[in-house]
Amino acid sequence: MNKKIIQGLAIAVLSITSLVFLIMGNLDAAVLFMTLLFVLTNSFRYRQMKEQGMEREAKWMLGMATIFAVLFVVVLVMILI
Repeated sequence: MNKKIIQGLAIAVLSITSLVFLIMGNLDAAVLFMTLLFVLTNSFRYRQMKEQGMEREAKWMLGMATIFAVLFVVVLVMILI
């Protein structure tokens, strides 16, 4: 399967999942899936920018993906506690 199709499906599934949890009123789960969505989108942008030779912008996107990955873990721990 094409890599871009898989990326698009992952983003669509996470978007729909976070929206469903938001509508259901489960804000903890909605925020958890939104942070995971941000990790994926920023890491995809990082790869794309790096391939295009935009090193500074790619470094920024990698930093943002890392920040959201840390926030994902923090939210997950808060939910489990």
